[in-house]
Amino acid sequence: MALQIGALAPDFEAETTEGKIKFHDWIGSGWALLFSHPKDFTPDCTTELGALAKLKPEFDKRGVKLMGLSVDPVDNHAKWSEDIRETQGAAPNYPMIGDTDFNVSKLYDMLPAATSGDPATRTAADNQTVRNVFVIGPDKKIKLVLVYPMTTGRNFQEILRVIDSLQMTAKHRVATPADWKQGDDVIIAGSVTDDEARTIYPQGWKSPKPYLRIVPQPK
Repeated sequence: MALQIGALAPDFEAETTEGKIKFHDWIGSGWALLFSHPKDFTPDCTTELGALAKLKPEFDKRGVKLMGLSVDPVDNHAKWSEDIRETQGAAPNYPMIGDTDFNVSKLYDMLPAATSGDPATRTAADNQTVRNVFVIGPDKKIKLVLVYPMTTGRNFQEILRVIDSLQMTAKHRVATPADWKQGDDVIIAGSVTDDEARTIYPQGWKSPKPYLRIVPQPK
C-alpha cells in the first residue's frame, strides 16, 4: 500500500550531489520536501528543477530543506545541472539523490519492490511513477503526497501554499478553506469545542453553520 499522510517517512542512506546523507539526520529538526524524477535529461523535469532552484529562498524562509531524486547516477546529475542552468537560468542549489539501486524509489512506493537491473537501460516511461512530492514535518512524518504525470509540470506555488497551511495549522488549532492563501480567513478546527473556541477567540467568529466557524488568520 502506498505511503499515506501521517506515516513515518522511511529513513535511508544515499549518495547525493552533495555527498552521502542519512535522510532523517539531514532533515534535522525542520521540514523537508522530497521530490522525484524518472530520469535525467527529461524535458518537464528540467523546467521543474530550474523553477525550484529559483524558489529556494522561499523554502528557506519557511525552514524547508529541498532534496531531489532521479533514478540515474550522481555524475549524470552534475551534467544535467549544466543544461538546467543554461536553459532555465538557474541550476539545482540543493542535493539530488542518485537512486541507481532503486532503494529510495521502492521505500517510498514509487517503484515496485521487484524492480532491479541497470538503471541506464530503463526509459523515463519505465520510471514514470517516480514523479512524487513528499512534504515531511519535523516529526519525520509525511504531511503531503502529490503524484504528477510525466506530461504535467509541478506547481511549486501550490506546494508553497500548502506548506504555509501545514505550518500554520500545526501551530494553531485551525484549518484552511478552499483556495486559502496567506492573510485569508481560516476555520476553527472541528476538534475545538465552542467553549474552547470562546477562550481562544474571545472576539467571536462568523458561523454560517454551527460546524463552520470562521476567524481571521492567527498571527
